[in-house]
Amino acid sequence: MPQITRDSLLTLEGYAKVRPTMRAEIIAHKKTRMVELGGHVTLIFEDEKTMRYQIQEMLRAERTFEEAGIQDELDAYNPLVPDGTNWKATMMIQYSDPDERKAALARLKGIEDRVWVQVADQPRVYAIADEDLERENEEKTSSVHFLRFELDATSIAAAKSGAAIRMGIDLSAYTVESFTLPENVRAALVVDLA
Repeated sequence: MPQITRDSLLTLEGYAKVRPTMRAEIIAHKKTRMVELGGHVTLIFEDEKTMRYQIQEMLRAERTFEEAGIQDELDAYNPLVPDGTNWKATMMIQYSDPDERKAALARLKGIEDRVWVQVADQPRVYAIADEDLERENEEKTSSVHFLRFELDATSIAAAKSGAAIRMGIDLSAYTVESFTLPENVRAALVVDLA
C-alpha cells in the first residue's frame, strides 16, 4: 500500500483552500470505517486517506512547514496506514463522566489486547496494540490505543470473496460477543487488503 510522502502533501496555503471540502469528505469516509463495540469502545479503521488528513491537520495546527517537522509527522502517522495484510485502527474508550472514566480505565487494563476480528470461520485474530509506545501503566489503561490486526492469506481471501467479518472483545470486565460488521464497513475494510 502506498505511503504518504512529503511531495504528496499539500502546502499550508493549498490545504487551507481545500480544508472544508476535505473535512466533509473525511467525516463521511470515517462513517464507513467506524465500529462501536458496546457502549464505550469505538474503533476507527485507518487508511491512507484518514492518515493523510490527520497529517495535514497536524501540520496546519502546528504551522509546520520545515522539512524536519513534516518528516516527524510522516514518521508518526505512516505506520498507521494498512500495508495490505492487516487492518489498523484507533481505539477510543469513551466515558463522559470523568469519575466514571477514571474507574473504567482502571478496570479495563489489558482491553487493547483482547479486541479481535474473525473472517468467516477462520480463527480469531487478536489485536497487536500500541507498537509505537506503551499506553498502559500499573494503575490504568489509556483512553486511546492503536491496534493492528494481522491477517493470514486464507482470511484475506475469504474477506475479499465477501465473507462475513465479526469483531468482539473478550475482556472479563468488558465483553462484546461476536458482532458482524455491516456490509458498508466490511466493504470499506476489504479495500485495505492487497
